[in-house]
Amino acid sequence: MQCLVTGGAGFIGSHLTELLLNEGHQVIVIDNCSTGRAANLDHLKDQKALRFFEVDIRDRDAMTPCFKGVDWVFHLAALGDIVPSINMPDEYFSSNVQGTYNVLEASREANVKRLVYTASSSCYGIPDKYPTPESTPIQPQYPYALTKRLGEEMVMHWGLVYDLPVVSLRLFNAYGPRSRTSGTYGAVFGVFLAQLLAKKPFTIVGDGTQTRDFTYVSDVAAAFLSAAKSDVCNISMNVGSGHTYSVNQLVELLDNPAGSVFIPKRPGEPDSTFADIDLITKTLEWAPSVSLEDGVKNVLENIDYWREAPVWTPNSIAEATKDWFKYLGKSEGADQ
Repeated sequence: MQCLVTGGAGFIGSHLTELLLNEGHQVIVIDNCSTGRAANLDHLKDQKALRFFEVDIRDRDAMTPCFKGVDWVFHLAALGDIVPSINMPDEYFSSNVQGTYNVLEASREANVKRLVYTASSSCYGIPDKYPTPESTPIQPQYPYALTKRLGEEMVMHWGLVYDLPVVSLRLFNAYGPRSRTSGTYGAVFGVFLAQLLAKKPFTIVGDGTQTRDFTYVSDVAAAFLSAAKSDVCNISMNVGSGHTYSVNQLVELLDNPAGSVFIPKRPGEPDSTFADIDLITKTLEWAPSVSLEDGVKNVLENIDYWREAPVWTPNSIAEATKDWFKYLGKSEGADQ
């Protein structure tokens, strides 16, 4: 197939690109490299089946020609860090909503055979059921979650109205080599790995007993490929590990000699994320295969990737999350 991966120089996108090439497909990557890195594709640069264009999905005129002759579109390009979305809602809306609209229209005009959208489990907000099924009420708590949900609604609408064959995958806490190292305060793995390299203590949010559905990136990439190969359309499915793990378990596996410090729990974030993956396992016959222990081992073998990542401290995190507490802490009391 002729495949196009938006955000293909990013974390998940680069792994998906590699998988598609290994499967014998032709791959076009478009990425504006604002959070992705062209270096993430360096190990694939000799592949004749790969073409890379530094293009912003918000620039519809520049992006649309890349879709000519494309069979499968994998839409991963987005602003993905959660905390900065509270300060930059305009940037997140333009990238995650307007950008998704542009991708949908370019896909429709090109008559693509499949479009797979990267949705987020953050759309569930603070769910009341674990494992969390796709039928759970949608209640985004912050701008990132809202923009990803709006993108998903558009994808489903284009599938319904324009018969665009679409699938949406709601990802839970993906991790692995090449996970984001942007200058913003982001996901726990990147934060911890940079601290480990710098011989600084881990900054544990709350007491560390909160759990996350850490899902290894190769499993996530395999879910995208399974969705593209399938005949199902107009469906949203969770992608998770089949387990949920405490942050303290992760800390134990990473084994930081510098120890840990604890920082205030953030309002608007659930105590647990845990995907019900029955729908995707039955629909696509996909299943996760990498345990947290094996995944962490693989990450540690590639830890040099995070050597230039920012090293966060309790003080710098407090500054970065100041507005988060200001806006999202109102309903949870002054003690938050």
